[in-house]
Amino acid sequence: MSRRNVFNRHFFHIVDTSPWPLVASIGALFLTLAGLVWFHLRQGMPLLLSAIFITYVSSLWFRDVVREGTYEGHHTKKVQTSLRLGMILFIVSEVMFFFSFFWTFFHSSLAPAIQIGSVWPPLEISVLKTFKVPALNTLILLTSGAAATWVHHAIIDQNRIEVLTGFFATLFLAVLFTAFQFDEYLNSKFYMIDGIYGSIFFMITGFHGFHVIIGSIFLAVCWFRYYDYQFTAKHHLGFQSAAWYWHFVDVVWIFLFFFTIFLGKFL
Repeated sequence: MSRRNVFNRHFFHIVDTSPWPLVASIGALFLTLAGLVWFHLRQGMPLLLSAIFITYVSSLWFRDVVREGTYEGHHTKKVQTSLRLGMILFIVSEVMFFFSFFWTFFHSSLAPAIQIGSVWPPLEISVLKTFKVPALNTLILLTSGAAATWVHHAIIDQNRIEVLTGFFATLFLAVLFTAFQFDEYLNSKFYMIDGIYGSIFFMITGFHGFHVIIGSIFLAVCWFRYYDYQFTAKHHLGFQSAAWYWHFVDVVWIFLFFFTIFLGKFL
């Protein structure tokens, strides 16, 4: 580090110049365009390449953040406060994202269009059995959220065995949830192309499943970081962010299960 950069450091540390935000935004643009290509032309290779590219760029970006906070010591208490606020704002944006889907669901279910027979669910749609896989997945996801909370308390108590065990339990349940949801998709008697009901159901549950996968990766990275002694009882902001994200996923699923799956049969 140069002498000039040393004197520029302060407890409101501004991160070093990085190419990753710009490169990641370009990757996200190409990912969106590749998604359109897949929807209209059924060409999956651009989507796959774009996903690999943005995943690689994100890993480099996160690597730099970990290095800055863990090895260079730039994540002071003031910086951690800013990062927490950033995570909260990100979760708020995610709430708005899912709110739009719930708005669509209620608009379509409370006032069904004449094109679907003015009934909800539409005729010829065999809805899922609420108290089978969906109820089981609810129990699994809530239990995983409790396990994540267990990990947090164990980190504060500096109980390494409980932390590692809690991480394993959380990730095992997350993988189990994803597997059950994927199996449910395979055995579903309706599809995304089956009108407004299929579109809403698979969009909202599919995006939630995608968030579960992202949250699982987030927690897995925290597991490896803790195993490498990168978290302490007073400095584990990375895991706090992952735990907040995971609890957000839990809450969204509760709303999704109750309104879309359970009440969706009666609205």
